[in-house]
Amino acid sequence: MTKLSVNINKFATLRNARGGNLPDVLKAALDCERYGAQGITVHPRPDERHIRYQDARDLKGILTTEFNIEGNPVDSFMNLVLEVMPAQVTLVPDAHNVITSNSGWDTKKNLAYLKGVVSIFKSSGIRTSIFVDPVPEMIMYAAESGCDRVELYTEAYASGYSAGRERAIEPYVRTAEAVKSAGLGLNAGHDLNLENLKYFAQCIPGLDEVSIGHALICDAIYLGLENAIQAYLRQLKNY
Repeated sequence: MTKLSVNINKFATLRNARGGNLPDVLKAALDCERYGAQGITVHPRPDERHIRYQDARDLKGILTTEFNIEGNPVDSFMNLVLEVMPAQVTLVPDAHNVITSNSGWDTKKNLAYLKGVVSIFKSSGIRTSIFVDPVPEMIMYAAESGCDRVELYTEAYASGYSAGRERAIEPYVRTAEAVKSAGLGLNAGHDLNLENLKYFAQCIPGLDEVSIGHALICDAIYLGLENAIQAYLRQLKNY
């Protein structure tokens, strides 16, 4: 079964909007685990506009499922990851001023840089994943970096789903085949939701994990957090 890692950034966004500690991000993470999530994802940015670096430190000591920290490997991020030692780090090339991640790595252009970063994390025993667009060539160079997994950036699939899901999924199927041929693990994330997740999981062979935050938290407003997590898990059942 494909694992569900819940990105808890939006809990932190809500907390930071008012100050104080409501909602309690640490409790939210534990509740996500209790309701069935098989992992917790955070994406701390240098400006700490949602998840703070201290949140990542505090989460490490209490989580019982897989902890994934994602972000741009600037010095402060790399130091944080090496301090916290999560199960997985996901390298994302987001600029400091973007609202949310909006592209994958050009692994060919950045191969030398990625090799250096990956080697640092892997030497510390941290599984390393690289965020990529659904382009088979990017997988070939990602594999050369020495990473363990790639995470497919699924915004294009999500935005094209309603107009024609068969066409929207096609580049992801081809890229997933390249991932398998390269011997890498496969994650996916960005704009996956209750409408499009099941079809994606059905069509993508060897999908290890999806990371979902914004849509799941939006659904939780109406369904409640436990029901929302269970609804997402049902979409992934048997895939």
